[in-house]
Amino acid sequence: MMGMPLDALKTSERGCALFDTAIGPCGIAWNAQAIVAVQLPEAHPANTRARMLRGTGPLEDAAPPPFVQAAIEGVQSVMQGGSRDLREVPLDMTGVPEFHQRVYAIARRIAPGQTRTYGEVAQELGDKGLARAVGKALGRNPFAPIVPCHRVLAANGRPGGFSGGSGVPTKLRMLAIEGTSPNGSLALFD
Repeated sequence: MMGMPLDALKTSERGCALFDTAIGPCGIAWNAQAIVAVQLPEAHPANTRARMLRGTGPLEDAAPPPFVQAAIEGVQSVMQGGSRDLREVPLDMTGVPEFHQRVYAIARRIAPGQTRTYGEVAQELGDKGLARAVGKALGRNPFAPIVPCHRVLAANGRPGGFSGGSGVPTKLRMLAIEGTSPNGSLALFD
């Protein structure tokens, strides 16, 4: 819940929280073992929370346990231009299709400041013809930016789509924070 310090809430084995980042308030949801969802900022914090809970079902606001707090700090670092590796963050992939899991595993290996194309990810999966399927899987990514789908671009360095936050402008802003952008030219905004 924005406005209330996270440490004022009761820690829970299942819960959710909003937290501040350089691009606005993000949401995070968890169970006892792993992160179940991360949501990039929407126009209003209530929208961020509502969009996240559409994928998780109802969850109570709670103080994050230590592994969730570590994930929050990692996301905050990346959103400030840090090169923090978020691959150690445990993700609950229950209900995530196997193909999507394979795409997300490849995306998680893309370091901050680096990009790949949908076609390159498809090629690594064994079939360059899967580029559209890769894009669709990334468009349904419930873990952005822990699964850094913003680092996967369309052919010829075009940004491609982006379902998080405000869409492509959010993708471009996240890439600019990391010191890169489509076609190698930095965006003209923060």
